[in-house]
Amino acid sequence: MKVVILAGGYGTRISEESHLIPKPMIEIGEKPILWHIMKYFASFGYDDFIICCGYKQYVIKEYFSDYYLHMSDVTFDFKSENKITIHNNNTEPWKVTLINTGLNTMTGGRIKRVKDYIGDETFLLTYGDGVSDVKIDKLVEFHKSHGKIATITAIQPGGRFGMLDIDNSEKINCFKEKSIEDGGWINGGFMVLDPMIFNYIEGDKTIFEKEPLEKVAIESQLKAYRHHGFWQCMDTMRDKELLEKLWLNDQAPWKVW
Repeated sequence: MKVVILAGGYGTRISEESHLIPKPMIEIGEKPILWHIMKYFASFGYDDFIICCGYKQYVIKEYFSDYYLHMSDVTFDFKSENKITIHNNNTEPWKVTLINTGLNTMTGGRIKRVKDYIGDETFLLTYGDGVSDVKIDKLVEFHKSHGKIATITAIQPGGRFGMLDIDNSEKINCFKEKSIEDGGWINGGFMVLDPMIFNYIEGDKTIFEKEPLEKVAIESQLKAYRHHGFWQCMDTMRDKELLEKLWLNDQAPWKVW
């Protein structure tokens, strides 16, 4: 099962750093938050990644282009025709496909643009700026058990994200993006989607969190996987500092590898 990561937005609310690099490349503990997300999925055996790039997409491509050197000790022998010797290679056995999904493409459009790379199979989807300790294996198991098109990991962090109206059978009856209400269940990313979801995405201007998810909710095809554990997005510098503190103090709940 492939893991699709949305990594193409501008990250305007953390512009202190995102004016230089894409938001998913902002570092936590000297590693991009994108790396943390990928390490987490890989710890559950999901190591085939499709990264939806956009804003400053070349930064992400260059990072993975040089990843072999980043993660290894290396000797450059300029006396021997510029010979390079790699020592202690610590790279992960990942497959990483980096797709330029456009500078101003909306989230739904980015997903639609990587359809050919996903194929006709169920896939995982998340955002490139949030970490969690949600059990990916249990999430996938839950999705397979109900037979619906889409599963969203639902969390309760406060009141500045998309609100979900969930009934006792875990069916999502209504999806409302960016509600100002407090205390409800919200979209935490970490989704499982069947390929039929592409039928609900019109094109580049489609915001995935609006028409597609709203429609599958109305059609009773959207389920919630309630997560009561840790979840944190990196929306602001305050969020970054919190994640950095957890990592440096060996208290990062997402570090399960």
